[in-house]
Amino acid sequence: MPIPHIRLATSDDEEVLGRLDRDTWSPLHAVQPRPQPPYQPFFNERFGPRDHLVAELDGAVVGYIKLAFPTPLACNSHVRQIQGLAVADEARGAGIGRALLRAAQDEARRRGARRITLRVLGHNAPARGLYESEGFVVEGILPEEFLIEGEYVDDVLMGRSL
Repeated sequence: MPIPHIRLATSDDEEVLGRLDRDTWSPLHAVQPRPQPPYQPFFNERFGPRDHLVAELDGAVVGYIKLAFPTPLACNSHVRQIQGLAVADEARGAGIGRALLRAAQDEARRRGARRITLRVLGHNAPARGLYESEGFVVEGILPEEFLIEGEYVDDVLMGRSL
């Protein structure tokens, strides 16, 4: 399998990342309704290119991961949180998600983080399996935190030391 090239996003990635985000929307992982036109910009005042790592195969963007501070508090600045991960349907099963997850951990360390956390929906078994295989452990569960398409879904908090 080809090895993806992982890099920081640039402002030039705006359109392709927005399209990828819309194309990969699923109630398996999304708590917001499916995006509808007119679409919001992918980058905004809170999250810009610096907060995203991009995966490319043969020069085409096939995935991204968003790495952010979980809160604006200085006392929490040693933690980074994964707040989004998407892989194009045609690139699934090629290790893109795992490569992005590892790159995010490396980038978090490079930026001085000691811990990395994430939130995942309880019914998203594929994502939970990936995170667990990379050393993340369940640190808390918020039972029935979301009502998605008529079903109550747990919010699972996971984390690991770096």
